[in-house]
Amino acid sequence: MSSKYELATVIRNFFCSFNSNNKLPAHKLRVLDAIQKCRTEYMGGHIEACEVCGEVRIAHNSCRNRHCPKCGAIDKEKWIINREADLLPVKYFHVVFTVPDKLNSLFMNNQRQMYNLLFCVAWDVLSDFGKTKRWIGGKLGATAILHTCGQNLNYHPHLHFIVPAGALMPNGKWKHSRTRGKYLFDVKQLSNVFRARFVEQTRKLIKEDQIEGIFPNNLFTKNWIVYAKQSFTEPKQVINYLGRYTHRTAISNDRILKVSSTEVTFAWRDYNNGYEKKITTLKGGDFLRLFCQHILAPGFTRIRHYGFLSSASKTKSLAIIRTFLNVKAPIQITKESRTVLALKRMGIKAGVCKCCGGKMIVIQTIPNRYRDRQRQRAPPVNAIEKIVNN
Repeated sequence: MSSKYELATVIRNFFCSFNSNNKLPAHKLRVLDAIQKCRTEYMGGHIEACEVCGEVRIAHNSCRNRHCPKCGAIDKEKWIINREADLLPVKYFHVVFTVPDKLNSLFMNNQRQMYNLLFCVAWDVLSDFGKTKRWIGGKLGATAILHTCGQNLNYHPHLHFIVPAGALMPNGKWKHSRTRGKYLFDVKQLSNVFRARFVEQTRKLIKEDQIEGIFPNNLFTKNWIVYAKQSFTEPKQVINYLGRYTHRTAISNDRILKVSSTEVTFAWRDYNNGYEKKITTLKGGDFLRLFCQHILAPGFTRIRHYGFLSSASKTKSLAIIRTFLNVKAPIQITKESRTVLALKRMGIKAGVCKCCGGKMIVIQTIPNRYRDRQRQRAPPVNAIEKIVNN
């Protein structure tokens, strides 16, 4: 069942007053514009009819923007299929790197630079621990995922790492991580090294004028949290986790409970209080402000692969590891259409009549005015378009 209220409703109700006071950059305006028009007549689509019972259905195109709560389901399944081919028959660890909220101002004003720094420092720390003989003494592999918020939409940049429990050694052999204990490395030591390196690199960027802002005081008086969850016990758990986290938007439509002329009410889970369900009501402009904080810069990569899982060495490294573990490489899955994937992975029967099960035939195509406007810059028809085109 689709949600009665949607993020698109919030944008339609509150964008004009919100943007008049905030003046969003062009890339954020384009995101809001796409979400507002997703699966509407403006995006184009087609009209189809059942060749058996004559049922007529209108299907509009989606915007396929990565911030849109209506989009991404098929892309997520395609991504997971590709990741399944990389799985090894070993345990997997989950490590989360977070930064103090004192750094939020620097992050919000220099998002691309600070997010890249977070990726770089966190992986360098993990990689160096892996190279240390005390822990493993080899080359780790990891998949890192950037998240910028918690369920309550507050700004909270952090990285999730999924790490296979072992390393590729210099002699070409695979070495399992230590079997005792629940975590890959000592969490306190990880936290201390991560804090020292991140502070040093942030100060360097400010000194070299690569980022704007003032470095906050007393960062060393507060603990930096590197959270290490217990290991996954089987590859299926890894896939289930990746499916929840990789293509997640800041908020899904089913969490938006009500949108009035002045306020937005949404549900969220309090992870610090036993995942208790809570309900928050905000002024419409405040809700949009929180959401817009999590819109990424165009082309920014929020999912990255490192070590022996990096694109440069993955094929060769995985072959070596599988040979050592005496396991066969998975059968490569041929590329399948979005329609086939929707049926196999999600149970969605595209092109099938919901009334009688007959075949739906396209009888008319609806032009995509959004795409045409992007190419030809046609005259704007609403408030967001006027701002974007200007």
